[in-house]
Amino acid sequence: MYYAVIVATLVTMALALLRAVRGPTVYDRVLAVNMFGTKTVLLLAALAFVFGRPDFLDLVLVYALINFIGVFAVLEFFRNRATRAGERQPAQHE
Repeated sequence: MYYAVIVATLVTMALALLRAVRGPTVYDRVLAVNMFGTKTVLLLAALAFVFGRPDFLDLVLVYALINFIGVFAVLEFFRNRATRAGERQPAQHE
């Protein structure tokens, strides 16, 4: 049963990578990378349970926090870049 969870998680991770590569917008790609990170946390937790290594759960929590903060950092970067690009455009005169 747990191996089915691991395989299903790997399949959804592959689909998230596909969306990250082919996403039509930047926000779709960021969301796909966030989903990939979340699935990685799930995969590591399942592997920790299967192999009987509860010390992996500490790594899982650290990775979850890094994923959470990293997604906000990337979104803030793209928001600031879009704002700066809007300021550089010359004013339109009617």
